[in-house]
Amino acid sequence: MTLRKSFPQRLLLACSAALVAAGVLSACAAPGNGLQREAATQLQARVLEVTQASSQNNPESALQALAGLEADLAAAQAKGQVSEERRRSITTVATAVRADLNDAVAAQKAAASKAAEDARSAAGQGTQAPAPAPEAPASQPAPAPAPAPAADQGNTSGNGGNAGKNNSDKGKGKN
Repeated sequence: MTLRKSFPQRLLLACSAALVAAGVLSACAAPGNGLQREAATQLQARVLEVTQASSQNNPESALQALAGLEADLAAAQAKGQVSEERRRSITTVATAVRADLNDAVAAQKAAASKAAEDARSAAGQGTQAPAPAPEAPASQPAPAPAPAPAADQGNTSGNGGNAGKNNSDKGKGKN
């Protein structure tokens, strides 16, 4: 049995991966790390776009922002602002983020189609007439209700103040 992550968990994972990418890029300002300051600033802005779209539960927009990040990365490498090693490390993180975002898009589409099918199913059941209730046979009369119990009024045999009291000693010769 395989355990699938729920949509919020996958989105959180995608957001986390984007934050990891942001962390990788935040160290880009140091000289000699294979990434020039101008390229680092531009790529950090793209990573922020990916992170914001992910946190807003919008994986399609996050995918578009990720495509922009990858395009900017390729352009920066073509200008010599990014080393091959740095490009590979950023691309590895971007690939992982893309996979998570693609899973999130697929989960959203599956949830939307299931909701649409459930709505169609519910609408189809609402148009059908309800099944008639079974009727009692006409030859049997309905049972009469049972009489209500009488209220307990105690012993009303004319003993006045002794009504309702324990009179177990009466009739034994005492006056």
